[in-house]
Amino acid sequence: MTNQFSDIESCVDMAIDRVGKRIVLGAPLGLGKPTQLMNAFYQRAVADPEIELHIYTALSLEPPTPGSDLEARLAQPILDRLFGQVAELDYMKALRSNSLPENIAVSEFYFKAGSMKSVGAAQRNYISSNYTHIARDIVAHGVNVLVQLIAIRDGDEETEVSLSCNPDTALEVAELLRARDGQPYVILGQANAELPFMEGDARVDSSMFDGLLLNPECETSLFAVPNASVPVQDYATALHASSLVADNGTLQIGIGSLGDAVAHALILRQHKNIEYRNLLNSLTSVKPADESLIDECRPFLKGLYVSTEMFVNGMMHLIDQGVVKRRVYDNLILQLGLNSGAISEQIDSEMFEYVTETGLLPRHITPSCLQELQGFGLLSNDCQLTGEKLSIAGKQYDNDTQDHKTRDAMAAATVGTTLKGGKILHGGFFLGPRDFYQRLAGLDNAGQANICMTGVRRTNQLLMDPPLYSAQRLNARFINTGMIVTLTGAVASDALEDGTVISGVGGQYNFVAMAHDLPGARSVLCIRATRGTGKTLKSNIVPSYGHITIPKHLRDVIVTEYGVADLRAQSDSEIIKRLIVIADSRFQEDLMATAKASGKLENNWQLPESAKNNNPVQLHSVLGDVFGSPLLPLYPFGTDLTEQEVALANSLKRIKALTEEPQDFARSMLRALLHKADEHKARPYLERLGLEHPESSKEFLVQQLLLLDLEDQGYLKVS
Repeated sequence: MTNQFSDIESCVDMAIDRVGKRIVLGAPLGLGKPTQLMNAFYQRAVADPEIELHIYTALSLEPPTPGSDLEARLAQPILDRLFGQVAELDYMKALRSNSLPENIAVSEFYFKAGSMKSVGAAQRNYISSNYTHIARDIVAHGVNVLVQLIAIRDGDEETEVSLSCNPDTALEVAELLRARDGQPYVILGQANAELPFMEGDARVDSSMFDGLLLNPECETSLFAVPNASVPVQDYATALHASSLVADNGTLQIGIGSLGDAVAHALILRQHKNIEYRNLLNSLTSVKPADESLIDECRPFLKGLYVSTEMFVNGMMHLIDQGVVKRRVYDNLILQLGLNSGAISEQIDSEMFEYVTETGLLPRHITPSCLQELQGFGLLSNDCQLTGEKLSIAGKQYDNDTQDHKTRDAMAAATVGTTLKGGKILHGGFFLGPRDFYQRLAGLDNAGQANICMTGVRRTNQLLMDPPLYSAQRLNARFINTGMIVTLTGAVASDALEDGTVISGVGGQYNFVAMAHDLPGARSVLCIRATRGTGKTLKSNIVPSYGHITIPKHLRDVIVTEYGVADLRAQSDSEIIKRLIVIADSRFQEDLMATAKASGKLENNWQLPESAKNNNPVQLHSVLGDVFGSPLLPLYPFGTDLTEQEVALANSLKRIKALTEEPQDFARSMLRALLHKADEHKARPYLERLGLEHPESSKEFLVQQLLLLDLEDQGYLKVS
């Protein structure tokens, strides 16, 4: 029987009694961490140096930290509003202050992008693994305490439990721990009433846990990641990427502004197709060498199915907007029939002929067969085995599906209905804004039935059932981001040349490899053409790089804001040409010169005229009129910021960028000093930043630039 605790220290006591003072604690990434329970283990180890605590986890969430004083004036009230009721992880504070006790260590498999660049202990203890190998690896490290945030509800006989946001690795870790002979372990769950109770594989028997912490005082607000604003470069990239998605296909996208942009572009394609095509056509002066890669870009009639490591907010909107609607079924015979068009989801006479001919409906019904066929809706729920007979609608029939009376009775009970048990989304974990969690918590039975939260061993690979998963993942498009691509097509996504880890491999390698294994699938890696501004401006398409995440032999499709490069099965020379064509024009000549000097590019090759104007000015000339409008909004799925905060955030971002461009800064400063803003309309904005009475020349200059930018945005009027 599972122990239930209201006292958090009793959970720690039970674990120590079971496993001793060497605690190897495993916790899920992101939202699934039971913060208070982890803090209790941490503080117990701080108080008792005899305890050896090693935490294995990933993506430890922290509230953002404002940079400059000016940023803090804007951000701190927002952070207090969004994160004020969120519990923070004690070990992260110690890591950042370099004050972890000697008896405590933390190893992560994945960082929030860029968050741990200068944290030495985090860099030294980082473990690089494919996400499908995490369960294996932490068990190999001797994990003996597994903790998880869970959702609960009262059942008829016992407390019902859902792994909710993180069945991704917990299901597999629990299995591996149970299979480990003679080594004690403890699995603990901490309940949170805000966490959506998800069905599917996430719903588990409470006996999986040795202890459940049920204490309302521990149920602080969930960590919610606010929607990021989408820059114009990401919209351009997303429009290109969205053109590669095939109807009746499979989709995977990631979190962040690019993921939101791709989801919004797909919604535009579905519901504003003319406007979508016009935007896409205006961008695609650079056509891919193989234009067959580009889909017809019509609205989605059959729709998409999602198989994803991370279930993000944009996918929920794709479901709501009717883009994600293709159901898959966990039966190869049914799935192949649907793929070929031999059957539809409608149960009719053709369906019964098909399932009989293929053997899915056997001649004699067994108990397991009955359960499976009822699960798919092929047999009615009132169909029962009674001895050697079948009872259908209260009447007895021979248990022989070749008997026409039996077959007719079966068909009469279900013909006219539709298949059951199909899923439009399989996801490993979820993380996103607060309204995303609320949307999941409010799903009705039909909405829950469409979604299956499950393990990444299913979503990220084919190994558990290659024939079935291959049949389900038709025309797959795995859309992810990278940092840098070399001229031979290798991609760096997780670390810098010197080994500094930016994020982690996560599932990217898995999805790229799967794209090469699945018929009709493609890996689409989106990379911004440049990084930095002014003197720090650099190309993200480079001749070579000292670290790679995706090797060149797995190169596939690369997308920048300037177009699509199909690299699969191409020669090195052709790959170089295709990448230079979608590079920023300020770097194309140098890239060509390097490639020609190495003999990888013909000396007489010239850049096409259509690719010679790849620059931000041209991009803004194409999308500028609609950028920020309802067609391409700054926040396609809403924001927790007020209108004033959005305006100020955008202005400060542009002012910061100006400081990197001396000529632009000088011109803007001159304009700012010569213009006069509406002081009445400007006052609330200035007060929000404490700039109504500048106390230094720097504050005065920022004030003037801010007034000019707010005026340019349309928030102020000229007097």
